[in-house]
Amino acid sequence: MILKFCWIDPAQSDDLELPRYYSAHASGLDVSAAITETQSLIPGQIHLFPTGFAAAIPIGYELQVRPRSGLAIKHGVTVINSPGTIDADYRGEVRIALINLGKEPFLINRGDRIAQLVLAPVVRPQIELVGKLDTTKRGNGGFGHTGK
Repeated sequence: MILKFCWIDPAQSDDLELPRYYSAHASGLDVSAAITETQSLIPGQIHLFPTGFAAAIPIGYELQVRPRSGLAIKHGVTVINSPGTIDADYRGEVRIALINLGKEPFLINRGDRIAQLVLAPVVRPQIELVGKLDTTKRGNGGFGHTGK
């Protein structure tokens, strides 16, 4: 399987890394911010960060944009629409939507790893309208139905 990336502007990306795995068995490719100057993400603020690259995702797959656990746990910085989906037919710049849920401003510098990408298969079922769904023991029990 090949996941292709290209720089949007190669001349402006020579100091950045393409997404890559940072450990032998990591499932997510870490992604860096391609900002030109340091940005302060204040508590409650949402910002869309450029990465400087586009991707060609194999048909039948998606790239999921997920938070980096260290940023989320230590600083409250996370991906606002987690997991975000990048579809196989999208060819524009990959951008990362972050929110600061922490109590302090968080500084993001050029090249900082801000999110991770996970390549995942997409199942596209046939859609069928039925008059009634099969019953289960749980039925329509929703949030909190199974207890603590």
